Amino acid sequence: MHRHSAFRRAVVSAVALLLSSVSLAPMAHAQTPALPSGEIRVTLLGTGTPRPLMDRFGPSILVEAGHEKLIFDVGRGAMQRLFQLGVSYADITGVLLTHLHSDHTVGLPDLWLTGWLISNRATPLEMWGPAGTRKMAAALQSAYSFDLDIRVRDDKVPAAGGRIVAHDISEQVIFDRGGVKVTAFLVDHGLVRPALGYRVDAGKHSVVLSGDTRYSPNLISHAKGTDLLIHEVGAASAEQMSRDAHTRTIIAHHTTPEDAARIFNQVRPKLAVFSHIVLRGATADDALRTTRLTYAGPLQLGEDLMRFHVGNEVTIERFVPPPNVH
Repeated sequence: MHRHSAFRRAVVSAVALLLSSVSLAPMAHAQTPALPSGEIRVTLLGTGTPRPLMDRFGPSILVEAGHEKLIFDVGRGAMQRLFQLGVSYADITGVLLTHLHSDHTVGLPDLWLTGWLISNRATPLEMWGPAGTRKMAAALQSAYSFDLDIRVRDDKVPAAGGRIVAHDISEQVIFDRGGVKVTAFLVDHGLVRPALGYRVDAGKHSVVLSGDTRYSPNLISHAKGTDLLIHEVGAASAEQMSRDAHTRTIIAHHTTPEDAARIFNQVRPKLAVFSHIVLRGATADDALRTTRLTYAGPLQLGEDLMRFHVGNEVTIERFVPPPNVH
């Protein structure tokens, strides 16, 4: 099976950066190439919300840099997306959570247990997240104690691979190893506290992931000048906002397109990407159009399995499933 294959690439040119979204001219290649030293590869595993949509799985992002393969948030379907990419769970070097909302963590038991079983992973999974992460990891290991035991005794998978080593963190450098530095910083997700964003630096390049946040000066401070900014967005129609109090509450926890434009104008990334796209009576195109009213820089609407290469320039690949693969 050629799960590694079937991406199409487009270079983000100076002209394309002025468009509402980057045009993706196809250029297929047979397999995922090795990652050049100092470059970063980012794949959107899921760009959706709690709604169980088939085209947008739960929020989750794979970041590869140096020897690191890191998953940021584990929404619904993250394991399936990794399998589509041909990325083994045995190669994942860490999971980092932005906050503990269920849509960002509900895929964790599947990633951890299914991944362990099918990859024969022999080392514990290391995980970082806000206060409560260690408690959640301990509860999961207790809840699945039967499965953890029987898989070792019956399926003969390595016991160590079924362990989670979890850390509660706040605003701090998580690690700096092998030329890859990961930094957590606080963002503003309303009453959901603490909530984190992350910055990954490798060589001369960087990627910033907003997590769930409304307009956050702290995010802007940590993201200024980054190559790639993956940012959430929440858009609602005027009618929905006027008649539905729940919609007003949801949007108050997220970054509106107007505020996204403010953020992008201050950060000035080589490329900004919308992911975790929260829509209430509005469309993704509505969000793009509104952002474009005051932001003329590089902007892309994220899709599940869209991949970004961050080097001297940013390139984009769109996943095309190979035929007859089951």
